[in-house]
Amino acid sequence: MIIAVPVREGRFSGHFGGAEAFALYTVDEVSQEVSERNLAAPPEHGRGVFPMWLRKQGVTTVLAGGMGPRASDIFVGHGIDVVLGAEGDDPEIMVRAYLDGTLACTGELCHDHGFHDCGHGHDGGGCGGHDHEQ
Repeated sequence: MIIAVPVREGRFSGHFGGAEAFALYTVDEVSQEVSERNLAAPPEHGRGVFPMWLRKQGVTTVLAGGMGPRASDIFVGHGIDVVLGAEGDDPEIMVRAYLDGTLACTGELCHDHGFHDCGHGHDGGGCGGHDHEQ
């Protein structure tokens, strides 16, 4: 499995569309350990471009702060799981928390199309109970 985390200036980018790069973590599905880490610069952002590009990178899961419903639907259409409302700063710590079932997130879609943090409405709840099988 490959987990993608949008980053800006080396930190988690709270708004998916504002990412300047993606941290890609290859995870062994049996041990749930990260076996490889890469930072990849995506093509220029446009409607549907990031989901298609991430699918070509082999991504199976995206951790995102805010994302609109259309983008989320495109990911699902490409067979990529989307974890919405993720909170954090360090992408690697966020991936570890996701794998442990302790990642703080809300699961809410973003309804504003500006490049912002989408930090509204976070209740600090966890994203436990994810099914990591593909």
